[in-house]
Amino acid sequence: MTMNITGKVFVVTGGGNGIGRAVVLELLKRGGRVLAIDLNENALTETAEIAKAGQRLTTVTLNITDRAAVLDLAAEYDSVDGLVNLAGIIHDFEPVDELDFEVIERVMNVNFWGTVNMTKAFLPVLKRRTEASIVNVASMGSLVPVPGQSAYGASKAAVKLFTEGLYAELRSTSVAVSTVFPGGTATNITGNSGVDTRTVDPEKAKKAAGNLTTPDEAARKITDAIAHGTPRVLIGPDTRALDRLARIAPTRAVTIVAKRMAAIVG
Repeated sequence: MTMNITGKVFVVTGGGNGIGRAVVLELLKRGGRVLAIDLNENALTETAEIAKAGQRLTTVTLNITDRAAVLDLAAEYDSVDGLVNLAGIIHDFEPVDELDFEVIERVMNVNFWGTVNMTKAFLPVLKRRTEASIVNVASMGSLVPVPGQSAYGASKAAVKLFTEGLYAELRSTSVAVSTVFPGGTATNITGNSGVDTRTVDPEKAKKAAGNLTTPDEAARKITDAIAHGTPRVLIGPDTRALDRLARIAPTRAVTIVAKRMAAIVG
Protein backbone atom coordinates (compact mmCIF):
# COMPACT_ATOMS: atom_id res chain seq x y z
CA MET A 1 0.00 0.00 0.00
CA THR A 2 1.51 3.32 -1.06
CA MET A 3 0.51 6.94 -0.52
CA ASN A 4 1.20 10.06 -2.55
CA ILE A 5 2.04 12.59 0.15
CA THR A 6 1.55 15.66 -2.04
CA GLY A 7 -1.67 17.43 -1.14
CA LYS A 8 -2.51 15.05 1.71
CA VAL A 9 -3.34 16.26 5.24
CA PHE A 10 -1.39 14.88 8.19
CA VAL A 11 -1.84 15.31 11.93
CA VAL A 12 1.48 15.16 13.80
CA THR A 13 1.74 15.17 17.60
CA GLY A 14 4.92 16.40 19.27
CA GLY A 15 5.35 18.80 16.36
CA GLY A 16 7.10 21.44 18.45
CA ASN A 17 10.49 19.79 18.75
CA GLY A 18 12.73 16.82 18.04
CA ILE A 19 11.60 14.12 15.65
CA GLY A 20 8.07 15.52 15.66
CA ARG A 21 9.22 18.89 14.31
CA ALA A 22 11.45 17.16 11.77
CA VAL A 23 8.53 15.03 10.52
CA VAL A 24 6.38 18.16 10.15
CA LEU A 25 9.10 19.78 8.05
CA GLU A 26 9.68 16.65 5.96
CA LEU A 27 5.99 16.20 5.18
CA LEU A 28 5.77 19.85 4.15
CA LYS A 29 8.90 19.44 2.02
CA ARG A 30 7.20 16.59 0.16
CA GLY A 31 4.12 18.64 -0.56
CA GLY A 32 1.88 17.63 2.32
CA ARG A 33 -0.33 19.78 4.54
CA VAL A 34 0.19 19.43 8.28
CA LEU A 35 -1.74 20.00 11.49
CA ALA A 36 1.04 20.11 14.09
CA ILE A 37 0.06 19.50 17.70
CA ASP A 38 2.12 20.13 20.82
CA LEU A 39 1.65 21.09 24.46
CA ASN A 40 4.24 23.87 24.08
CA GLU A 41 2.82 26.85 22.17
CA ASN A 42 6.21 28.57 21.86
CA ALA A 43 7.76 25.46 20.37
CA LEU A 44 4.98 25.28 17.78
CA THR A 45 5.61 28.91 16.90
CA GLU A 46 9.28 28.08 16.31
CA THR A 47 8.28 25.18 14.07
CA ALA A 48 6.07 27.48 12.01
CA GLU A 49 8.82 30.08 11.73
CA ILE A 50 11.26 27.46 10.48
CA ALA A 51 8.77 25.91 8.07
CA LYS A 52 7.59 29.12 6.40
CA ALA A 53 4.81 27.02 4.87
CA GLY A 54 1.96 29.51 5.04
CA GLN A 55 -1.49 27.94 5.06
CA ARG A 56 -0.10 24.46 4.50
CA LEU A 57 0.82 24.35 8.21
CA THR A 58 -1.69 24.73 11.04
CA THR A 59 -0.56 24.59 14.67
CA VAL A 60 -2.71 23.65 17.64
CA THR A 61 -1.67 23.74 21.29
CA LEU A 62 -3.24 20.64 22.82
CA ASN A 63 -2.74 18.19 25.67
CA ILE A 64 -3.19 14.77 24.07
CA THR A 65 -4.11 13.26 27.45
CA ASP A 66 -7.24 15.45 27.44
CA ARG A 67 -9.57 13.04 25.66
CA ALA A 68 -12.46 15.46 25.33
CA ALA A 69 -10.21 18.07 23.72
CA VAL A 70 -8.78 15.49 21.33
CA LEU A 71 -12.26 14.34 20.30
CA ASP A 72 -13.35 17.94 19.78
CA LEU A 73 -10.32 18.54 17.55
CA ALA A 74 -11.04 15.48 15.44
CA ALA A 75 -14.62 16.65 14.97
CA GLU A 76 -13.27 19.82 13.31
CA TYR A 77 -11.19 17.95 10.72
CA ASP A 78 -13.00 15.48 8.47
CA SER A 79 -10.40 15.36 5.67
CA VAL A 80 -7.33 13.97 7.42
CA ASP A 81 -5.25 11.43 5.48
CA GLY A 82 -2.58 10.55 8.01
CA LEU A 83 -1.88 10.52 11.75
CA VAL A 84 1.64 10.46 13.20
CA ASN A 85 1.79 9.98 16.98
CA LEU A 86 5.23 11.23 18.05
CA ALA A 87 4.56 13.01 21.36
CA GLY A 88 6.22 11.20 24.23
CA ILE A 89 8.12 11.60 27.48
CA ILE A 90 10.55 9.65 29.63
CA HIS A 91 11.00 9.77 33.40
CA ASP A 92 13.91 10.15 35.82
CA PHE A 93 16.40 7.31 35.67
CA GLU A 94 15.08 5.52 38.75
CA PRO A 95 14.20 1.90 39.56
CA VAL A 96 10.54 1.00 39.84
CA ASP A 97 10.55 0.88 43.64
CA GLU A 98 11.68 4.53 43.73
CA LEU A 99 9.18 5.82 41.15
CA ASP A 100 6.04 7.48 42.47
CA PHE A 101 2.76 6.14 41.14
CA GLU A 102 2.03 9.61 39.79
CA VAL A 103 5.17 9.52 37.64
CA ILE A 104 4.27 6.15 36.17
CA GLU A 105 0.72 7.32 35.48
CA ARG A 106 1.97 10.49 33.77
CA VAL A 107 4.25 8.51 31.45
CA MET A 108 1.49 6.04 30.62
CA ASN A 109 -1.03 8.83 30.08
CA VAL A 110 1.16 10.70 27.60
CA ASN A 111 2.83 7.84 25.77
CA PHE A 112 0.08 5.21 25.69
CA TRP A 113 -3.24 6.93 26.36
CA GLY A 114 -2.26 9.97 24.31
CA THR A 115 -1.64 7.65 21.37
CA VAL A 116 -4.90 5.80 22.00
CA ASN A 117 -6.86 9.06 22.29
CA MET A 118 -5.52 10.39 18.99
CA THR A 119 -5.95 7.09 17.18
CA LYS A 120 -9.50 6.50 18.37
CA ALA A 121 -10.47 10.09 17.57
CA PHE A 122 -9.15 10.14 14.01
CA LEU A 123 -9.61 6.51 12.95
CA PRO A 124 -13.22 6.97 11.72
CA VAL A 125 -12.02 9.85 9.53
CA LEU A 126 -9.05 7.89 8.20
CA LYS A 127 -11.17 4.85 7.32
CA ARG A 128 -13.26 7.00 4.98
CA ARG A 129 -10.23 8.03 2.91
CA THR A 130 -9.17 6.15 -0.22
CA GLU A 131 -5.63 5.94 1.17
CA ALA A 132 -4.60 6.71 4.72
CA SER A 133 -1.84 6.14 7.25
CA ILE A 134 -1.36 5.74 10.99
CA VAL A 135 2.18 5.89 12.37
CA ASN A 136 2.72 5.23 16.06
CA VAL A 137 6.14 5.60 17.63
CA ALA A 138 7.28 2.92 20.06
CA SER A 139 10.95 2.78 21.09
CA MET A 140 14.08 0.70 21.20
CA GLY A 141 13.14 0.47 24.89
CA SER A 142 10.03 -1.53 23.96
CA LEU A 143 12.22 -4.24 22.41
CA VAL A 144 14.61 -4.68 25.35
CA PRO A 145 14.07 -3.26 28.86
CA VAL A 146 16.26 -0.38 29.98
CA PRO A 147 16.85 -0.36 33.76
CA GLY A 148 15.80 2.98 35.20
CA GLN A 149 13.26 3.48 32.40
CA SER A 150 10.95 0.55 33.11
CA ALA A 151 7.73 2.57 33.15
CA TYR A 152 8.72 4.32 29.93
CA GLY A 153 9.54 0.98 28.33
CA ALA A 154 6.21 -0.45 29.47
CA SER A 155 4.33 2.49 27.96
CA LYS A 156 6.11 2.06 24.65
CA ALA A 157 5.63 -1.71 24.69
CA ALA A 158 1.92 -1.00 25.09
CA VAL A 159 2.10 1.32 22.05
CA LYS A 160 3.92 -1.41 20.13
CA LEU A 161 1.30 -4.10 20.70
CA PHE A 162 -1.59 -1.65 20.32
CA THR A 163 -0.25 -0.60 16.93
CA GLU A 164 0.48 -4.13 15.79
CA GLY A 165 -3.09 -5.00 16.73
CA LEU A 166 -4.32 -2.08 14.63
CA TYR A 167 -2.26 -3.35 11.71
CA ALA A 168 -3.92 -6.76 11.98
CA GLU A 169 -7.40 -5.27 12.27
CA LEU A 170 -7.02 -2.79 9.41
CA ARG A 171 -5.28 -4.99 6.84
CA SER A 172 -8.36 -5.14 4.60
CA THR A 173 -9.00 -1.38 4.77
CA SER A 174 -7.41 1.65 3.11
CA VAL A 175 -5.49 2.50 6.30
CA ALA A 176 -1.81 1.51 6.41
CA VAL A 177 -0.38 1.12 9.92
CA SER A 178 3.28 1.52 10.88
CA THR A 179 5.11 0.95 14.16
CA VAL A 180 8.33 2.93 14.48
CA PHE A 181 11.21 1.99 16.79
CA PRO A 182 13.70 4.86 17.14
CA GLY A 183 17.01 4.23 18.85
CA GLY A 184 19.32 6.86 20.25
CA THR A 185 18.35 10.16 18.65
CA ALA A 186 19.82 13.63 19.14
CA THR A 187 16.77 15.28 20.69
CA ASN A 188 16.05 17.06 23.97
CA ILE A 189 13.55 14.51 25.26
CA THR A 190 15.14 14.62 28.73
CA GLY A 191 14.65 18.38 29.02
CA ASN A 192 11.18 18.30 27.50
CA SER A 193 10.22 15.54 29.93
CA GLY A 194 11.56 17.43 32.96
CA VAL A 195 14.01 14.63 33.71
CA ASP A 196 16.73 15.02 36.36
CA THR A 197 19.97 13.92 34.66
CA ARG A 198 22.25 14.48 37.64
CA THR A 199 22.51 10.71 38.19
CA VAL A 200 23.82 10.21 34.65
CA ASP A 201 27.52 10.49 33.84
CA PRO A 202 27.47 12.66 30.68
CA GLU A 203 30.80 11.45 29.28
CA LYS A 204 29.97 7.78 29.77
CA ALA A 205 26.47 8.34 28.39
CA LYS A 206 27.90 10.02 25.29
CA LYS A 207 30.34 7.15 24.76
CA ALA A 208 27.62 4.52 25.26
CA ALA A 209 25.25 6.27 22.89
CA GLY A 210 27.75 6.26 20.03
CA ASN A 211 26.62 7.95 16.85
CA LEU A 212 23.12 9.24 17.49
CA THR A 213 20.57 9.38 14.71
CA THR A 214 19.61 12.93 13.78
CA PRO A 215 15.94 13.98 13.94
CA ASP A 216 16.10 14.76 10.20
CA GLU A 217 17.28 11.25 9.38
CA ALA A 218 14.57 9.72 11.57
CA ALA A 219 11.96 11.96 9.93
CA ARG A 220 12.98 10.84 6.45
CA LYS A 221 12.59 7.20 7.43
CA ILE A 222 9.21 7.84 9.05
CA THR A 223 7.96 9.77 6.04
CA ASP A 224 9.22 7.04 3.73
CA ALA A 225 7.21 4.57 5.82
CA ILE A 226 4.10 6.69 5.26
CA ALA A 227 4.74 6.82 1.52
CA HIS A 228 5.31 3.06 1.23
CA GLY A 229 3.01 1.74 3.96
CA THR A 230 5.90 0.04 5.77
CA PRO A 231 4.50 -1.83 8.79
CA ARG A 232 7.69 -1.92 10.90
CA VAL A 233 10.46 0.66 10.94
CA LEU A 234 13.71 0.26 12.89
CA ILE A 235 15.67 3.52 13.10
CA GLY A 236 19.36 3.50 13.94
CA PRO A 237 22.03 0.81 14.09
CA ASP A 238 21.51 0.40 17.84
CA THR A 239 17.85 -0.49 17.34
CA ARG A 240 18.56 -2.92 14.53
CA ALA A 241 21.25 -4.67 16.58
CA LEU A 242 19.05 -4.95 19.69
CA ASP A 243 16.10 -6.17 17.64
CA ARG A 244 18.17 -9.04 16.25
CA LEU A 245 19.71 -9.89 19.61
CA ALA A 246 16.37 -9.74 21.45
CA ARG A 247 14.92 -12.33 19.08
CA ILE A 248 17.95 -14.63 19.04
CA ALA A 249 19.06 -14.37 22.69
CA PRO A 250 16.54 -12.34 24.73
CA THR A 251 18.14 -12.94 28.13
CA ARG A 252 21.55 -11.96 26.84
CA ALA A 253 20.08 -8.78 25.35
CA VAL A 254 18.60 -7.81 28.73
CA THR A 255 21.93 -8.46 30.46
CA ILE A 256 23.93 -6.41 27.96
CA VAL A 257 21.63 -3.39 28.24
CA ALA A 258 21.56 -3.65 32.05
CA LYS A 259 25.37 -3.64 32.24
CA ARG A 260 25.62 -0.64 29.93
CA MET A 261 23.11 1.31 31.98
CA ALA A 262 24.87 0.42 35.23
CA ALA A 263 28.03 1.96 33.80
CA ILE A 264 26.47 5.35 33.09
CA VAL A 265 23.85 5.79 35.84
CA GLY A 266 25.12 6.23 39.35
